[in-house]
Parts: sequence; C-alpha cells; structure tokens
Amino acid sequence: MARNLINTITLFLVISLPVLAQQPTRPTRPPAKEGEVDNQEIKVEKSRKIDLPPASRIFTKIPSAKANTETRKMTYEFQDRKLTIGDPRIQLNVLSPTATQPEAAPVYTNYVKVGAGNYGTFLGEGFVGLNSQPNYGAEISLRHLSSSIGPVDGGNSAQSETRLKLAGKYLTDAFKITGSVGYDRDQYYFYGYKSAVNDLTSSAKPLDKPNRDSLRQRLNTFRATIGIENINSENAIDYSLRTGITALTDYYAASEVDWGTNFNGSVGITDNVVALVSADAYVTQRTDGPVDNRNLFRVRPAFKYTSPLFTATVALNAVNETDKRLGVNTTLAFPVVNLDVVPTGNIHFFAGIDGDINRNTLRSLLNENRWLSPQTPLVNTVKSLDIYGGSKGEMGAGFTYEGKVSYAQYRNFYAFNNTWPDTTKFFVLYDGGNAKVLTISAQLGYNLKDKFRSMLKADFFRYTLDRLDEPWGRPRTAAQWSNSYILNRKLFITADFYVYEGIRGRNFVTGQTITLPAITDLNLKIDYFLGKQVGAFVALNNILGQNYQRYLYYKVQGLNFQGGISYSF
Repeated sequence: MARNLINTITLFLVISLPVLAQQPTRPTRPPAKEGEVDNQEIKVEKSRKIDLPPASRIFTKIPSAKANTETRKMTYEFQDRKLTIGDPRIQLNVLSPTATQPEAAPVYTNYVKVGAGNYGTFLGEGFVGLNSQPNYGAEISLRHLSSSIGPVDGGNSAQSETRLKLAGKYLTDAFKITGSVGYDRDQYYFYGYKSAVNDLTSSAKPLDKPNRDSLRQRLNTFRATIGIENINSENAIDYSLRTGITALTDYYAASEVDWGTNFNGSVGITDNVVALVSADAYVTQRTDGPVDNRNLFRVRPAFKYTSPLFTATVALNAVNETDKRLGVNTTLAFPVVNLDVVPTGNIHFFAGIDGDINRNTLRSLLNENRWLSPQTPLVNTVKSLDIYGGSKGEMGAGFTYEGKVSYAQYRNFYAFNNTWPDTTKFFVLYDGGNAKVLTISAQLGYNLKDKFRSMLKADFFRYTLDRLDEPWGRPRTAAQWSNSYILNRKLFITADFYVYEGIRGRNFVTGQTITLPAITDLNLKIDYFLGKQVGAFVALNNILGQNYQRYLYYKVQGLNFQGGISYSF
C-alpha cells in the first residue's frame, strides 16, 4: 500500500507543476547544511495602547517527553497566509530575549505579575502549568492590560484588553496531541473626532465632547483548536493536522465564525528527494447586516531536492475560493519554484516565483486597523505573481545578513482610508486592477555569545496602483532596530527603535490629501530578578514623546511608563 501511495503521489506531482517549500530533513535525506540561515520576518503594529511582553522571564511551558522531537518537527505554518507587502501593522513589543535565554532552566515555572503606570495603566498577568506527568501537561494563562485614559479627552480614548487561554498536550512515542481554548476581549473608543473637526475648515468650531458610549467598540473572540502530529523521528512519513474554530463578535451587529483546518505531510523518496503536500480548508460565515458565506480551499503538492550545494523545490499551489454574497466561485493554480545555492561556506543565494490567494476576513482586517466602519466589504487578495531573489548567510564573528528584492502583482490589493462623512472610521479600499509592488529588504543581525543580540532591518516599498490613487495607510519605508542583553541571568534589557515614513490619508469631506509625519518610536524595558522567585520590571514606551498618528486623526499615547513586580512559584 505504501508503494502504491508513493506512486500515486509521484504521478500527480509530475503532472502538476511542483512547488517550493522549506521542510526539515527526513531520515532519507542528508542532514541540514550547517550554518543555514532561516528566513525571518518580524511584523510590528503600533496601537494606541501600552504593550508589554507577556512574561518577565523565559519559561519552557509543558516540556516534551523527548528532548529531540521539538527540534526535529516540521516547520509548518498553522495559520492562514498573510499579505505582508507594505504591511501596515506596527506593534511595539520589544524584542523577546528568547534567543538569549539562560542556560539553566528556571526552578519555578508558574508566576503572577502586577504592574501600573501613567495614563491610568494597570497590568495583571498569571501563568500556571500542570506538568506532574512526563507524557501530558496542561497550562492556563490570564492577562489583563488597560489604560483608563488616553491621548484625547481622557476616558474617550481609554482601552483595555483581556486574554484567557487554556492549553494542553498529550505525548506518546509516535505522536503528539495538542489542544487549546481561549477568549479575548478588547474594548476601545473611536476617538479620532477632535482632529477631524479641526481639519475641516479654519473657521470650524470644535464640537462638544461626544458621549463616551457613542464611541464604544468591543470585540469578543472565542477560539478552540485541536491538532495531532508525528513526533517519531524514525518514521519515513511525517504529518501534522490541526483544526480550529474562531468566533468574533463586536459591540454592534457584526459577527464572524471561521473554521480552519490545516494538513502538512512529507515522505522521503530517495536520499535527496522528498515529496511534500499541504492542504488548507476554511469555512467562514460573516454577518454584518446581510449573511455572507465565504470559503477557501487550498492544496499544494511539492517535491524538494536537497544536496550539499543546491536545494530546489517545485510545487503547484491550487486554490479555490467561494463567496455566496458576491457570486464568486473561482479556482486558480500558481506555479511555485524556489532555488537555493550555497557556493561557499554559509553564504546562500536564492531566487523563486510564487503565487497565492490571501484570505481577508473581518478578524484579520481588525487586527490591522481596529477603527473599521460597520459592514466593511470583504474580498480576498490574489497574489498572481511574486518574483524574488536575494542572498543570506553568516559572515563570521556573530554577524548574519539577508538581502531580498521582490516584485509582485496583486488583484484586490487593499488599503485603509477614513470614511465619509464620519472620518473617525475607516473604509477598506480595494484595487480591482493589476497593482504592482516592488519591495527591497535588508537585514543585519549580530549575536554575542548568547548575551547580546541585535537586529537591524529596513524595507522599502514602491507601489504602482491601477485604480487607487494612493496606497492609503501603508508606509513606503519601514525600519526597526531591536536589541536584547542579558547580564548574569538576572538582568534583562531590551530596547527597540522604529521608523515608519510615507503614510498618506485623504479626508473625503474636504478633499485634502494628508501626508502623516514620520513615525519614530523608541522603547526600553528592564527586567531584574531579585531572587529565584521575585522579579521587578520597568518599561518606557515612546520615549521620544511623539503623539504621532499611525492612522489619520488617531494620535497615540506620548511617553508612557510602567513598573511592577513578578512572583514565581
């Protein structure tokens, strides 16, 4: 049966045009090349809120029964693919010091943390893990962060977020089962009214302070997932399957139920060739006035050839999308090819082509811009072609680098702009033509003996749009510099600096196009462990004190700080 299965997969993929996918080596393949540098992408989003790392020390939650299974597992993406070009997400979470974690595991893995700061900020957080048995474990975490006042009219720009999650896993010699349930609650206000009024006309009189309840927005998100994956490194066939459902509701009439299932598998053909397959299924119902059923199904068979000097992956990405409300039922196939050449040492040169359909859901758009207007239209973005190339590698003395150039074409490329006549909310605007995006990225990293880590990254975007006048709300230049330092496993210092430039918006009431001032944001966080069980932290955010606008008319908090203590047990 196994031989028939292999013959069937081989025949299907020979007929299909294969794709590229990076997967860890199988027992039938040679070991991974030493010093290979993985692609890394950090997405950041600046909200009008204070964001702290979830824990003041590094914990290994629910340890695995086998030390080598976690390092061998396939690098699957258990989430839908994101549209990352010109990504408008800015999240000022400082660089996590995971790569510089202490050599010795902490004695206590459970903790509670409390903190407070200006803008009426309160932080409460806790984690409890139950790991008394080697083959199974469970954990529960709770986090609440709120600011009672904000940058505009006090409580009218307040915000709060609450996160509750229960997770567990069960391990055998052959597989691992994981599951989780969670609840998120986000409350905030549409406070962009004051600046909008002041921009209408020079003679306009400021409106009276709006009633707070009329500005309120509240998002409730429930999620549950379960998955199974192979953890036996001796198996010739590797697999992983995960399914989960997410339900989102807001303060008004909007709701969305999204059920997603992801499968990934691989089987060794020869010592150098591996057959890969991934499949995704998403069934979504969105209600915001009319009911809209939106589904997407994807299958991606591929072959990967690996040798010490050359790696090639070819695949066919076949995607079907349906939208009952829009009358859409479309199936597209995209060839995917990736080549990686190692001419010498740890230096790589890579190139490839790619294509896909990127899902846009109410939840994914709210994660980018929380100020969306009701009945926001939802349309998926088609990446019809992405041609890219570059180089990455290690330069010695702790330095790594990566440079990449990408030229992509999109249909239904989207942007965010203020609505009319209510400028406090945002449209999602789609370019239904052929939008082109040129992206130039460069990254330089440095790591000093697991004590100091630094990463400098810059992205430059050039947009050629067909039907939109501008890529509203998207930066043309994005740069970040992130650093972390550990001293004697007791003092942790993390710092980051962000620059975003070229963001534009239009006020459709006045017809005025506005270029937002460049965003510069500097943050610093210090964690100090007073003993095995007690720690203290201090965080300074937006040290430069700029009340900049990530989205037009929405100023963020200026200099804000928090301090607190944590207790481990």
